[in-house]
Amino acid sequence: MSTKKTKPLKATTTRQQPTRHSRVVCLVSDEEMRIIDEYLKKYRITNKSNWMRETLLSFIYKSLETDYPTLFEEHDMRR
Repeated sequence: MSTKKTKPLKATTTRQQPTRHSRVVCLVSDEEMRIIDEYLKKYRITNKSNWMRETLLSFIYKSLETDYPTLFEEHDMRR
């Protein structure tokens, strides 16, 4: 009778992920979907929803940083 060796359980860390209650739906064409799928395959991205969320939010954060309201216009500050 052979005994199976079992791997010891790894200690899991509990990451506090924000609970997501809102859904966003976006329709794309077949061509756009093909482009997205090729990109995900090329860069070996397995979690499409996480990639989409990070990509979208990083673009929004960059835009918000550059469009941040200032007291003076950029032209006046460069003088």
